Amino acid sequence: MTRRNSNEITRRELLASLSAIGAISASGLLDSPALALAPAAHPTNPYPVNIFQGTGGHGHLYPGATVPFGMVQLSPDTFNDGWDWCSGYHASDTSIMGFSHTHLSGTGCGDLLDFLVMPRTGEVHLEPGDRKSPASGYRSPFDKKTEFAEPGYYRVLLADTNIQAELTATEHAGLHRYTFPASDSAHFVLDLAHIYGPIDKNLNWCSLAASSNDTLLVAHSTNSWGAKRELFGALQFSRPWDKLEVFVDGKPADASQKEIRGKVVKAVVHYKTHAKEQLLIKAGISGTGLDGAQKNLKAEIPAWDFAKVQSDAAALWQTQLSKIQIETPNRNLRTLFYSSLYHTMLGPTLFDDTDGVYRGMDGKNHQLEPNQRNYTTFSLWDTFRAEHPLMTLIHADRVPDMINSLIRMAEQSPAGMPVWPLQGTETGTMTGYHSASVMAEACVKGFPGIDWERAYAVMHKRAFVDNYRGLDWYRKIGYIPCDLEEESVSKTLEYDYNDWAVAHVAAKVGETHDANALLERSRNYRNYWDQSTGFLRPKFESTKWAVPFDPIDMGHSSQWRDYTESNAWQTTFGIQHDVTSYIELLGGDSAFVARLDQLFDGPSTLPKDAPPDIAGLIGQYAHGNEPSHHIAYLYSFAGQPHKTAERIHRIVTTLYSNAPDGMAGNEDCGQMSAWFLLSALGFYSVDPVSTKYIFGTPLFEKATLNLGGGRQLIVEAKRETSSSIYMKSVDLNGKSYPHSWFTHAEIQQGGRFLLQVGSKPDLHFGTSSEDRPKSELTAS
Repeated sequence: MTRRNSNEITRRELLASLSAIGAISASGLLDSPALALAPAAHPTNPYPVNIFQGTGGHGHLYPGATVPFGMVQLSPDTFNDGWDWCSGYHASDTSIMGFSHTHLSGTGCGDLLDFLVMPRTGEVHLEPGDRKSPASGYRSPFDKKTEFAEPGYYRVLLADTNIQAELTATEHAGLHRYTFPASDSAHFVLDLAHIYGPIDKNLNWCSLAASSNDTLLVAHSTNSWGAKRELFGALQFSRPWDKLEVFVDGKPADASQKEIRGKVVKAVVHYKTHAKEQLLIKAGISGTGLDGAQKNLKAEIPAWDFAKVQSDAAALWQTQLSKIQIETPNRNLRTLFYSSLYHTMLGPTLFDDTDGVYRGMDGKNHQLEPNQRNYTTFSLWDTFRAEHPLMTLIHADRVPDMINSLIRMAEQSPAGMPVWPLQGTETGTMTGYHSASVMAEACVKGFPGIDWERAYAVMHKRAFVDNYRGLDWYRKIGYIPCDLEEESVSKTLEYDYNDWAVAHVAAKVGETHDANALLERSRNYRNYWDQSTGFLRPKFESTKWAVPFDPIDMGHSSQWRDYTESNAWQTTFGIQHDVTSYIELLGGDSAFVARLDQLFDGPSTLPKDAPPDIAGLIGQYAHGNEPSHHIAYLYSFAGQPHKTAERIHRIVTTLYSNAPDGMAGNEDCGQMSAWFLLSALGFYSVDPVSTKYIFGTPLFEKATLNLGGGRQLIVEAKRETSSSIYMKSVDLNGKSYPHSWFTHAEIQQGGRFLLQVGSKPDLHFGTSSEDRPKSELTAS
């Protein structure tokens, strides 16, 4: 997902030329010397995590402290503008602005970075200064060798002041610990105007109040991505300050005022410190108000025990990481796997208080029912593909709360169905409305505790009533004209899948007529099929094909794009729910496979205006962006699972590494890592609403997924040689299983797959029409 800024790092060299097939060790990538950049994991830790994987390149990840799905992400900020700093951090930087309490995980748009704290000695600076000359402001240079992170903990030495910074976190609060040298001029800068992007348009107001001589209550409102987003904080210092200074718009203000409010508000908290003195700050945050922030802080960090908070955070991570256990002799591969699993649990994030109060999409505070949780930060266009299917396997206990959060958002939000919700705001980013896709997957998989009548009411409004981004054209004429709406082809395909999803919920609540209408409409993509070119291509309101047309282009004119972060090559294989019928449309199995081969084996030429998300190229397959993520598995629908295995093996072993630049594109709130996890385990959900998983090729000798309630799914691979990648046969629970796919229901209560994996393609496995996956356009 992209919203590119002018300050971004130059796109790194694409990985398309890397070798495709061979043993994991033969690829060399997983044993590369570059992996030495990652902190060494303790050899006895079965779940090693390289926190810095994806913090370079275009991964857009942060290295700081958080807990699984936590509301607080306490992390260093190295810059707060530009596309490659959407998380506030990039591995290429050598100075730190400070430490803020909220961060986005791998997104293509920037926001958050709330309430920056920076420890200093010497002269007071109110501005961060330039990255090229950190001494011009409160920035500090740092040596990468002093930077360390593990789940729930971060540490770095600020080089110019010799202050050691340590961070840890709970769900709603963060705990800082700073070890100072002896100084008469020690101080903290608290910059409430530190946000993502320019403050003139992205900052509405700041507020600060000293509730005592050791506690500051803070708040601000921002427009960086989510319009008029508000957040509140309570920061308590481990001893009373010697002096407090407050500045409004660069001018001194009376710090004793009950509330200090202005456009730009900053505070300086002064201390005299002795050598190796540790000053701590505990900070609670809330979306509901200052009372909520104080309650969260008191509930989760009542004492000043840094070691306990850190230990508790580490224990939470160990519990969650142990939900999948793998057997592999390759230490780097193990670290890559658990780093990916870690990243899948950085979103969605909690957005409620410890007493169940949360800020709704209507700007009002609401009370949850007992034992419910409220979530936010749903990158739905990305995560409906692999992140949420993974959730249904190993985080089934969280799924109902996530679905109920989406339903409440749709009911409360003026924008209706969630598209990309962020902390009580709707960003509206990306096409379609894939909250419907995530809801429908949970519905078909039978998750309890969800009111599907309420869910369908909000789905129905979007599907049948709302005049939303071309939906009127989609409903009236069966496609969206490219001369009337941007990204028309991609939007139509997204609405097709949304119709497919909504149809299942309609059927669930007995709305059979609606379900049938939605299923029929979900084939609107056919109106873009051009037999003469072999592509899905844009057309005008007049029904004429848009010209000029080149399948590598983003669109037919410079006015706007016809495809969303993709071109005709990727979009032509964007059908996920109706693949069997689509194969027939393209001329049958042989023609479809030949066209797929052209996609993967052709040149990786792109136009100059291609967005950086179209990265990780293998031919025109672009693993750096989500529309391609299912494509390699489409071979199996045409009876050639051995080609799926070849393509997947290449992607897994060449486009991921245990390094800062270790993924082909934005992480996108867990999607890029979830794709790797599922594919490494040996299967993937091309169409999550169908509940089917398609076999690919397993990367490990054995993997055990803990599904909850004592249930386990075991995937064991028996290889002819260490380089074997081709599926030959499958046993499920000791019985022969002929299919190249399976359903969620078959393994929901646990099970054991035994996969026989050979060195040459098996031209019998998964080739017959009975054994290959099929798309069936029915809703139940």
